[in-house]
Amino acid sequence: MLLFVGLGNPGKEYENTRHNIGFSTLDLFCKNFLNQEIVKKDFQGEYLKTNYKGKDIILLKPMTYMNLSGNSVRELMQFYKIKLEDIVVIYDDMDLDVGHIRLRLSGSSGGHKGIQSIIDNLSSQKIKRIRIGIGKSLYSVIEYVLGQPDKEQAPFINQALNKACLAIEDIIVNGFDHSMCHFN
Repeated sequence: MLLFVGLGNPGKEYENTRHNIGFSTLDLFCKNFLNQEIVKKDFQGEYLKTNYKGKDIILLKPMTYMNLSGNSVRELMQFYKIKLEDIVVIYDDMDLDVGHIRLRLSGSSGGHKGIQSIIDNLSSQKIKRIRIGIGKSLYSVIEYVLGQPDKEQAPFINQALNKACLAIEDIIVNGFDHSMCHFN
């Protein structure tokens, strides 16, 4: 069973912000590939357990706020007995140019508090991830990540979300290593 975790913050005020790119990616994947929605509530999050192309998958949106995302991931992993190597986390990354995506097998949090929470809760940096570039802030980092992309950035962000969805599908069908070669 594969677990895809999209990072974000709950609440209407955070919808469509740069920091909610993980949530947006999972919602788009559900709409375009599964024709389902993430509606079950448990494990301090919202999730969907389903089958896609013969593979059991879970899509999780932690509702703990970004800095405590790892609590939700750990609870769901323990309940479904999901192995560390079967988790992929999707999140925003200021170190990537707007609209770029990068798949990685492991690494530090790079200062991202959501991925750091997951690393801390799972006691490992060996967490697969899809990083979606939001670019550098020209002003306050907090205002930037909690803001919505401007008119110039929006098309690139939307393109990256679609590319990330294709990467998710490819991971399910062909595995993470194949996807890294194809999408990086």
